[in-house]
Amino acid sequence: MSKETTSFICNNCSYKTIKWLGCCPTCSNFDSFIEQKIDAKRQKIATSQTTQMPVSLISVSLVSKERISCGISEWDRVLGGGLVVGSLIVLTGDPGIGKSTLLLQVCNALAKNKSVLYVSTEESLEQIKQRAQRIGALSKDLFVYDTTSFANIHQVILEQKPDILIIDSIQNCYIESAETQPGSISQLRVMTFELMKIAKEKQITTIITSHITKEGIIAGPKTLEHMVDAVFYLQGEDQWDTRVLLAVKNRFGSLQELGFFRMETSGLLEVPNINEDIIDAHVPTPGSILVSTTESTRPLLFELQALVIETKLAFAQRIVSGVEHKQVTLIAAILEKYLKIRFSAHDIFFKVSGGFKTKSNAVDLGIALSLLSSYFQKPLPGKMLACGEIGLTGHVKSIAKLTPFMQGAHKFAIEHVVVAKTQNMQHAKIPTTEISHVVELLSFFN
Repeated sequence: MSKETTSFICNNCSYKTIKWLGCCPTCSNFDSFIEQKIDAKRQKIATSQTTQMPVSLISVSLVSKERISCGISEWDRVLGGGLVVGSLIVLTGDPGIGKSTLLLQVCNALAKNKSVLYVSTEESLEQIKQRAQRIGALSKDLFVYDTTSFANIHQVILEQKPDILIIDSIQNCYIESAETQPGSISQLRVMTFELMKIAKEKQITTIITSHITKEGIIAGPKTLEHMVDAVFYLQGEDQWDTRVLLAVKNRFGSLQELGFFRMETSGLLEVPNINEDIIDAHVPTPGSILVSTTESTRPLLFELQALVIETKLAFAQRIVSGVEHKQVTLIAAILEKYLKIRFSAHDIFFKVSGGFKTKSNAVDLGIALSLLSSYFQKPLPGKMLACGEIGLTGHVKSIAKLTPFMQGAHKFAIEHVVVAKTQNMQHAKIPTTEISHVVELLSFFN
């Protein structure tokens, strides 16, 4: 009889200890440890069963991975051109954000050329059909299955051998023979590992949905994110009732792409020209300006909004959302140094309109102009776009990939662009103002 050992694992961050603790020392969650019994005999590694020997890297043959396009351009764009055969993908997001609706639309599109199995652990077959009727996703080649038993799911996968597998969601599955509670970290790890083996060995492209925590990150141990090939988030944006699909991990594509959808009664509709909505909603007011970023292969416009008021507290407030907090603080300090404006005595409230987020340094010039516009209470021209990075010396630096910006600016009727003086703008079709130092920004408010 093998000897069993007992360990305790945090249900939130997977921290392991040999004794129960009331508070996790890693994530500071209380009462999050779950007892787990481990068979010591199973932990031994059988070195005599090695069947594959190491090979020279040069001798490894490269086989291009086939991609499966579903025809939904915003989905395919974020994935890098479509699903990769044999990949394991996680889609996560807030409850009710539209994950199941989006996947049902993707399944319906893929079922035209591939065999698709949609496994629901949250809804009955009748509920799935009702949603499919509402969004027009009824297909005779789309097979659905409702169960929470992972053993049943595993058996159906091996018997049916679909090209595409969807499991919505993995948290509701459980392993009956396991000693731990259903939905525990150990069960999630085992199920994800089994799905990864099936995806690689049987070349079954697998998409699983996962819940998120109250902090907005994917639920379960971090090891799950390392095991899968890609992790995508579906986020909500309230101003235009838009859903944004973004990648936080993608072994087969870029992390810089964004996909936009609008929730309608007929499902999630693609929004290929989100810039038009942003420009239409932009009203020239003190503190607002349009910027563009290098975070995508297509030019994306954002509206920056700043509110600068004299503080009534001992220390000025800095409340920022949508961009890095330190980025706004740094730009304010640079302006105070070279323009002699006491931003340190003013509260600064700053945001990216629409709930978008950006980490690009290309918005530095826009941040500076929006702060100055709010401080002087003078609006900037409504169709003006600012692109440039500001150094600690106050000099404005050029940015890479400005050509897509200018193409996008011309397409959306941008009337004026503010860039660095070192930027090559010889062939620009739009009037430009070239800035070499932040001191020159005062000319906009004289």
